[in-house]
Amino acid sequence: MFKLKAFIPALLGFATVAAPTLTPAHAADNLVAVPEAEIVTLDPHFSTAYISRTFGYMVFDTLFAKDSKGEIKPQMVQDWKVSADGLTYSFTLRDGLKWHDGQPVTAADCVASLRRWGTRSALGRRIFAITASLEPTDAKTFVLTLKEPSGLVIDALGNPVSPVAFMMPERIAKTPGDQRITEIVGSGPFVYSKADHRTGDRMILKKFADYVPRSEPADFLAGGKRVNIDTLEIRVIPDGATAASALQAGEIDFMQYAPFDLLPQLEKNARVKLVNFTGGNMFAGAYRLNAASKPFDDPAIRRVLWKLVDQREVLDALGLDAKYATPCATYFTCGTTYDSKAGIEAAAKPSIEAAKAALKATKYAGEPVVVMEANDLEAPRVSAQVLAERLKQAGFNVDLQVMDWASVLARRAKKEGWSVYGVHAGGFDLGSPLTNVMVAFNCADFTGWQCDSRITPLMEAFAKAPAEEDRKKIAGEIQTVMYDQAPAIPWGQFAQPAAYRATLRGLIPSAIPVFWNVEK
Repeated sequence: MFKLKAFIPALLGFATVAAPTLTPAHAADNLVAVPEAEIVTLDPHFSTAYISRTFGYMVFDTLFAKDSKGEIKPQMVQDWKVSADGLTYSFTLRDGLKWHDGQPVTAADCVASLRRWGTRSALGRRIFAITASLEPTDAKTFVLTLKEPSGLVIDALGNPVSPVAFMMPERIAKTPGDQRITEIVGSGPFVYSKADHRTGDRMILKKFADYVPRSEPADFLAGGKRVNIDTLEIRVIPDGATAASALQAGEIDFMQYAPFDLLPQLEKNARVKLVNFTGGNMFAGAYRLNAASKPFDDPAIRRVLWKLVDQREVLDALGLDAKYATPCATYFTCGTTYDSKAGIEAAAKPSIEAAKAALKATKYAGEPVVVMEANDLEAPRVSAQVLAERLKQAGFNVDLQVMDWASVLARRAKKEGWSVYGVHAGGFDLGSPLTNVMVAFNCADFTGWQCDSRITPLMEAFAKAPAEEDRKKIAGEIQTVMYDQAPAIPWGQFAQPAAYRATLRGLIPSAIPVFWNVEK
């Protein structure tokens, strides 16, 4: 069974045990959902785990948010102004914003939240590196002054890349970024019920009666977050087959990831509906190569893999129907803003014969290629197996080593002892050069030890570019270098559908589960 798990494992968090009073699952005012994993870390700034981000969107709110077209829209912000020189941003909050403890949301709260987020986020660190000042001017207005113009401010504030710029009360946001918050108070559409949280079993989120949604219709993460249920019950059911059975029996209403081997059965059940995903809502897989150790310290040998990796073969090996998976040549997620075709000719028409010929033209001297296979995650496991076999057929000396994912993470932090491994990540996270782990940490990234002097100035130019079209052009230039250097080889883009009871209406199609707008 294909059972997708988060690319970045959840961090351990605090536990609260109590005897909850629960509403029956079939009640019209109660929605029961099973997300990808248990929500352990409740501090959405502290962890990059996707499940913590999901919790964040339920309980906290953002100044800006992305809609289904990929555009950034105001959320907590009513209006904002940018000075003619592009250095000063003035933000005014909407009326009626309240924290879950009843206190009004203030500009000082938002300033403190942004400062904390800026210590945890790659985008945030870039913004604060060029920030001259960030201060509230009154209860509803705050001003950001930059040292130099940047076209990334609004995008960073509304980007769903984890950790997201969620707002918190000032007293909580003053918690240092390297420490978890211990009080969960947001201003989002749902309230966390500490008394009803039973670790390993369930979590209860309740409708925030004082939440004031925007007037626009809900659109992905943007628009009016109107809650039509009283209680959102988050269940912990680790086994996908068990969760699918509970869904079909009506014991739960929603599961984030339907097992691929059960999709035909679920598709035939009239009481169940599936949500497929595209673009940034998909996952993207890639092979990370060790550029610090032989044989892949030689870019010519790394480039052989462009002739070797057949994305359709990897996706087929995972058992993915074509409607849930697609080959994707770009580094920046097909179907998103910076999707580019620059340089992709190198990956055209892969074959064993072409790879053999390309390998013979290099200085490869038979050095072992250590392929790390994570046996506890399906996509990394299968992708590694497919690659190992094709490497052998092309003439590489392959050493396939099986280990768990934690061991892969530990091994890749070293410059020796490994050559390549398969991995996958969320499309939103890979959709920009500044957040794509294969690009963003050039000359500083221990996941592949890649360093190319051409990338760094291009990244700086991308961050400073005032217009989207300029950034798209630069993203293409970055991808051209990536294809030349081949620090990673994409192996395909795929979605794992969500499944829900047909009695639900208005569910927003999102790989980040959200439960505003939905009713039953």
